Amino acid sequence: MAITDPIRSDILRMLRDRRSTAGEIAGAFSVSRPAVSRHLRVLREAGLVRDEAIGRERYYELELGPLAVLETFFQELRARATWERRFMALETEVYRETKKRRTAAAATTTTRDTKQKETA
Repeated sequence: MAITDPIRSDILRMLRDRRSTAGEIAGAFSVSRPAVSRHLRVLREAGLVRDEAIGRERYYELELGPLAVLETFFQELRARATWERRFMALETEVYRETKKRRTAAAATTTTRDTKQKETA
């Protein structure tokens, strides 16, 4: 996935605030310019950045569309996980309450049987 690489994540953070030239982006990292170019290509192919050539400079800016799709997807995952946890908690509570009632019923039966034996 394009955003899992730390350098690509940092590039996206950098482009969050403003568009930047390839040279500005490369200057922010300790890796070589060709390495930064490869990272930018991966991000561009993933649709996470777009570029525009102006004269001799190539400007990059963040493309939020694909990120919105991912955000929606992650929200759906969280919502489903939340409901699954809630149902599991409910199931646990039902189990505990059922066990408590059985234990109370068994104790009542034992007490009643003991009293009947004592009076007999």
